[in-house]
Amino acid sequence: MTLPNIVNLRKEFDSDLKNSNNSSSVEALRIKYLGRNGVISSLMESMKDLPNEEKPAFGKTVNDLKNYFTVNYDAALKKANSKNKSSPPPDFDHTLPGVELPLGRKHPLTIVWEEMLDIFTRMGFEVARGPEVETEYYNFSALNFPDNHPARDMQDTLYITDNTMLRTHTSPVQIRTMLSTTPPVRVIVPGRVYRNEAISARSYCVFNQIEGLYIDKGVSLADLKGTLISFAKQLLGSSVKTRFRASYFPFTEPSAEMDVSCIICDGKGCRVCKYTGWVELLGSGMVDPNVLRNVGYDPEVYSGFAWGLGIERTTMMKYGIKDIRFFYDGDLRILEQF
Repeated sequence: MTLPNIVNLRKEFDSDLKNSNNSSSVEALRIKYLGRNGVISSLMESMKDLPNEEKPAFGKTVNDLKNYFTVNYDAALKKANSKNKSSPPPDFDHTLPGVELPLGRKHPLTIVWEEMLDIFTRMGFEVARGPEVETEYYNFSALNFPDNHPARDMQDTLYITDNTMLRTHTSPVQIRTMLSTTPPVRVIVPGRVYRNEAISARSYCVFNQIEGLYIDKGVSLADLKGTLISFAKQLLGSSVKTRFRASYFPFTEPSAEMDVSCIICDGKGCRVCKYTGWVELLGSGMVDPNVLRNVGYDPEVYSGFAWGLGIERTTMMKYGIKDIRFFYDGDLRILEQF
């Protein structure tokens, strides 16, 4: 076949393409021009009969023609498939009821997480976030952890290198925030944390935490108690009772843990509260002066408080869930209840 005849094949193809308006006619087009016994295959087969000096020009023209066929065929096929999807079949009954698709549900941790954020943001706190892989300085040293503190040991902390680790709490974000901000500082920090703990009904190696920080002039322990009592009543109900117990944390002084009356048994005593009528909700305290100095704040001028609580434990208490592993098993029998 001569070169002019090959060029004329493009016009023939364009004419056939114009009349191909559905997937079956487009497929017939492919078979005719690109199939095993199609036009392109016949042309390639005929090339062996040409003189050697004509073969390069002939082969280039055939390849160009093949590319032209392929590109236009692909576009025609895509258009035909799109038309088939958007148009219902002729025998489609529009009076039939639609198929109801199941709706997804928010995870119980997400529900409580968002509720906590909503409570604190209405109090005027801003949300701050930070990296989950931290250095020893931000995770321990800047937070007033002594060099020999047991929390630094491998049995508690998941180290990546000698100086980096998966954060054990969200408190490093407090340091990062204070280093980049001048008082007043009012932030809440939600996020995932990691600890090398045995997995059981009440503990897990990864969990979610939310903590807060308020730094300004004249901040007192009374401000801490008022903020946290208001939070507990908004989260767990206005009838919930609270109490504070003295505690110890390296980064706060004085420190306190806040308990709430068990909402499962209404404070009468059950397995969840270990028959005491009280459940620990969070740890808190006034920010230690050493922490303020580490970020360049003058503790003679500024004071503040911080607190932190686990979202899993709080969700378990709020909904009466007795095993923390339910949150991570993906069991629809549990999740569909929410």
